[in-house]
Amino acid sequence: MEQRLFFAQGQSKALDYAAAELRKRGIAVADRPSKDVTHLLLPVPCAMASGELEQLLDKLPADITVFGGRLNRPELSGYRCADLLENEMYLARNAQITAYCAMKIAAGPLPVTWEDCPVLIVGYGRIGQCLAKLLKAMGAEVAIAARKESHRAMINALGYDAEDTGKLDFILKRYRVIFNTVPYPVLSKEQLVHCRPDCLKIELASQPGMDADDVIDARGLPGKYAPESSGRLIARTVLGLCARKEAQI
Repeated sequence: MEQRLFFAQGQSKALDYAAAELRKRGIAVADRPSKDVTHLLLPVPCAMASGELEQLLDKLPADITVFGGRLNRPELSGYRCADLLENEMYLARNAQITAYCAMKIAAGPLPVTWEDCPVLIVGYGRIGQCLAKLLKAMGAEVAIAARKESHRAMINALGYDAEDTGKLDFILKRYRVIFNTVPYPVLSKEQLVHCRPDCLKIELASQPGMDADDVIDARGLPGKYAPESSGRLIARTVLGLCARKEAQI
């Protein structure tokens, strides 16, 4: 087993918790960048400025392994990189954390409980599926909008109401809460005027899909609202990837 020394670039509470989780598991974590570091943890996603990232890399050896999110950057082209946003285990568990956080965000301004609350989730991806399961467990009346007929069939089979994403205009007035998880324009201002006046609209997609002035921007939730859970997930995913690499040697 190789001798590992991690360095977690700051700027996020999630990375602080990730470093703490690594230390708890007996993994060495450096307090500052040095030529002894073997593994670098960057934010997920990594939004560091180009110059800042280059200055950091200059203090580290050229043969380090880099972990983070959205690592397809020219500054990292010569490094071994493992992008967590391309890892299925990370994405699935991060979706679950996001779903918990989304319910927490909605519960604040929502003056009713989830029981019998009509909720529409737009999109049947990882986050949509996790969110639907949690909402149904709380007693909400859950509908999921999907474009594919095969997805709508599965939605019905799982006990949810299924809606066609392309035919939402005149059913939007049914819902007290709308969560969007689709990362492209899906509900325009003209469509959203059909919502009931007290409808709570929450945007979860990485690129906004709802166009209205009263949409709550709730993107990037795990790092903001559950940094400890997010950090533990980062650490566990990284250690899993390291163990897999060592098993192949």
